[in-house]
Amino acid sequence: MANKSVNIEVKYLTRVEGHGNIIAKVKDGKLSECRFEVIESPRFFESMLVGRSIYEAQHLTSRICGICACGHSLASIKAAEAALKITPSAQTRLLRKLLLYSEILDSHVLHFYILIAPDLLGVDSIFPLVKTHRGVIEMALRMKKMSDFTSDVLAGRHVHPITYVIGGLTKLPGEKNLLKIKKMMVDSRLDYDKTVDVFKKLKFPDFIRPAQYVSLVSQEEYAFLDGDILVNPGASRTNDQKYLSVLKEFIRDYSTAKFTSINNESYAVGALARFNNNYEFLHPKAKKAAKDLGLKHPSYNPYLNTVAQLVEWVHCLEKSIEIIDYLLDKGLKEKDSLVTSWPPKSSRPIKVKPGRGVGAVEVPRGTLYHDYTINEHAVITEANCIIPTAQNLFNLENDMRKLIPELIPKKSEKAIQLDLEMLARAYDPCISCSTHLLEVEFA
Repeated sequence: MANKSVNIEVKYLTRVEGHGNIIAKVKDGKLSECRFEVIESPRFFESMLVGRSIYEAQHLTSRICGICACGHSLASIKAAEAALKITPSAQTRLLRKLLLYSEILDSHVLHFYILIAPDLLGVDSIFPLVKTHRGVIEMALRMKKMSDFTSDVLAGRHVHPITYVIGGLTKLPGEKNLLKIKKMMVDSRLDYDKTVDVFKKLKFPDFIRPAQYVSLVSQEEYAFLDGDILVNPGASRTNDQKYLSVLKEFIRDYSTAKFTSINNESYAVGALARFNNNYEFLHPKAKKAAKDLGLKHPSYNPYLNTVAQLVEWVHCLEKSIEIIDYLLDKGLKEKDSLVTSWPPKSSRPIKVKPGRGVGAVEVPRGTLYHDYTINEHAVITEANCIIPTAQNLFNLENDMRKLIPELIPKKSEKAIQLDLEMLARAYDPCISCSTHLLEVEFA
């Protein structure tokens, strides 16, 4: 780095959800400061849950995020069912997977087309692309319309779902709408083929930093809804109910978001982590997309998280079509999933006992945890939510610390700033979601 000095202060990073700052300072060739500041006010969702019925939790927590509302709702439902010792039917689990896939489809297309493509095409936002790449932007909006409609049908509305509850659904999707969803998804195959063609021509920064990659894994499928926690391929797995035996939470004075570590080191969650840990279970068409895009397994370039999202888009679309075909062939059975009262009633009423349950699901940005403790009245007495963006913050900072010295000899300060912004955007941060509550006891 010779004796070069650099002073980068990005106040309010653009094209991300929420407000965050990038601070990087190099003095006389030495990196003196490097951090990603989350500056939003804490939102205290965990405190809001305490004292409320467990049956209300999924509707409250869906408000944490307008992008991952369905994922928060499903994590909340899973945590409640674990605490109440309720096991959902196979049909209910399929409908939950279908909803989660639709959210992955929706968020991923928003990220790689609207938030990332401008960087790769040398513009500041999507608006210039409306003129120069109008057909591509129209295709992106068409892909998003398909996933929006799927969520509307399944969950009652796209943002803040209302039909998915503990034990099942309050309303099942009709055959006519499932057929319409399938047609839209089949038509979207042409769109993802074109999208792969678009992105394989774009150049991502060449940067390598191996990390710990954490995601849910299953012995049966590319895990999104259920699974154990895996830290890197080949390692031992941890039951999701014991997640705190693996990861630790901590705070830093410049951030209102919690940080997390595993083995006292940073780790990454999200599409690239899932790709590295679950590759063998990718749909064949998704594996072909990865090959066409040049995404090798495993990948240690955090910028390629966006490419992994495109691969997952293909996977989730194909798996969604398979689920819809199965449901149409078998027919939806009300007795297996329909919940007509709330709390749900049955011939054998649920006996509530004090307990604790954890719900872990994979949402677009990575593994999401909801953790509730309830009393004998099914009232929440303790709650904790660990958001993917909060888990990625430590790893993002470590990426920055390695990247900056590599860029100093080759690029101007302005170019270094752009690479750092692109790196942060590659993680697809949802900053507002990450600002929750951590209780600290001072000795």
